[in-house]
Amino acid sequence: MEARRRSSTKPVQSLKPTKTVSVDEDLTKASDALPLPLHLSNAVFFTLFFSAVYFLLSNWREKIRTSTPLSVVTYSEIIAILAFVASFIYLLGFFGIDFVQSLILRPQTEVWNSEDDDEVADVLLRKEDARKVPCGQALNCSLPPLPPPAPIVTVQKVLDEKPVTVLTEEDEEIIKSVVAGTTPSYSLESKLGDCKRAAAIRREALQRLTGKSLEGLPLDGFDYESILGQCCEMPVGYVQIPVGIAGPLLINGREYSVPMATTEGCLVASTNRGCKAIHLSGGATSTLLRDGMTRAPVVRFGTAKRAADLKLYLEDPDNFDTLAVVFNRSSRFGRLQGIKCAIAGKNLYLRFTCTTGDAMGMNMVSKGVQNVLDFLQTDFPDMDVMGISGNFCSDKKPAAVNWIEGRGKSVVCEAIIKGDIVRKVLKTTVESLVELNMLKNLTGSAMAGALGGFNAHASNIVTAVYIATGQDPAQNVESSHCITMMEAVNDGQDLHISVTMPSIEVGTVGGGTQLASQSACLNLLGVKGASKESAGANSRMLATVVAGAVLAGELSLMSALAAGQLVKSHMKYNRSNKDVSKASS
Repeated sequence: MEARRRSSTKPVQSLKPTKTVSVDEDLTKASDALPLPLHLSNAVFFTLFFSAVYFLLSNWREKIRTSTPLSVVTYSEIIAILAFVASFIYLLGFFGIDFVQSLILRPQTEVWNSEDDDEVADVLLRKEDARKVPCGQALNCSLPPLPPPAPIVTVQKVLDEKPVTVLTEEDEEIIKSVVAGTTPSYSLESKLGDCKRAAAIRREALQRLTGKSLEGLPLDGFDYESILGQCCEMPVGYVQIPVGIAGPLLINGREYSVPMATTEGCLVASTNRGCKAIHLSGGATSTLLRDGMTRAPVVRFGTAKRAADLKLYLEDPDNFDTLAVVFNRSSRFGRLQGIKCAIAGKNLYLRFTCTTGDAMGMNMVSKGVQNVLDFLQTDFPDMDVMGISGNFCSDKKPAAVNWIEGRGKSVVCEAIIKGDIVRKVLKTTVESLVELNMLKNLTGSAMAGALGGFNAHASNIVTAVYIATGQDPAQNVESSHCITMMEAVNDGQDLHISVTMPSIEVGTVGGGTQLASQSACLNLLGVKGASKESAGANSRMLATVVAGAVLAGELSLMSALAAGQLVKSHMKYNRSNKDVSKASS
């Protein structure tokens, strides 16, 4: 039986005495022996260190002033020197004993593993000997059946009472160098050649530096190679945002299922109701008015006259073809459409507009602008380029120039909603919607001094679709410029609703559109990648879908407001009764 007992467990190492350890025993640290908490100990030694330094420097300065030899030391100076040495030794361990014990007192990985094996073996042996009767009282000395063994829990060092990812010894050395500042965090990808490993090491180093856990931020399940050099620098994980589907949205005779990434309850449901009302009324019609991305550098001259000379040169139709040839060298899709200039004293702002194919096109137009600026230096050597962007573009900021001139895709989308659909689906009346739109979206926005904000919540839908499809979420600022119009038609029986959006900035290639999740959402809409039939067709179609989704969202929200349902619906769908803290634990 002894042979069977030995075969059922690991042999115990004889190099160290056997120790019985409870699985639930708390791990202790060297810092627990301090009379004060660790942060108070650090504060005391900080104060002691700087007080001693200040006292010694003050005394030595007085000795120098009075020509007293520095070798003459008083009892107070001796005490100050001892305090300085003691506090310096303490602070040498990177402002705390935890760092020293991690370097000196932390056992090797093999030692921890062997101790864990011994502890588990000891527990199993004690369980195995727990018989109800002695062997001598029965001929059958077989072991009584034991209950199924509980899963063995590996005891790990915890940070904020949450487990830390176990890393290799090589990774541990890299983490220490990042924490110490000898290895820049941004260089991990190039040094290691493994983006996932670099993110894990950077994440662990960040947790140690801040003392905060990133337990709720996922690390696994993401392709970090796909964002290297184009989407995000120094990643430590990724944020999960749920994606809902609104639709089918019927635009120009074609149905679309619109993906919306959001954490706002009611938004997808409300947009979906608007899509239903539009579909039951025969669909919406969306028209593209303009397609051109802009970039506006600012240049300076010695006099305002020289700035005016360049303005006249650029706006002369005879010079446009020459400038277009220079601009178009930067890309096979970028084609210069026009240049609009504005003067402010000696400064000249040049707003270039060009087509960009299926890309959103900021980089494309910037390269073309740089080509033109280099070309102009020949005839205008006194031109000083102050910046490739002078905010006359205008990117990621509300601006009247975008509201009036447009930027990206300019789209108008309209639909006629039948009166019975307004009553049965939207639960309101045509008259109420028309009146509320005039008072809220038109008059109310004018009273607020709104710039492009003559709508109910266009930015809600724009941002949700942008995040789902890999667009730049910051460009929702100008992309959400929208005016919503409503009026009664067909003798007041039906509702005509339209949204006019002059600066929808979208693309189906480049940037975040190449990521797997965002690419899947573009594929759902049928606009993934570059169009093979016509350059720019996919991005233009995406812009019309965005406008159609905004139309549906505006229709549903305005109906909820007119019917007095907004608060009730949000209390039902946007308030959780679930205890999130218990669910996460």
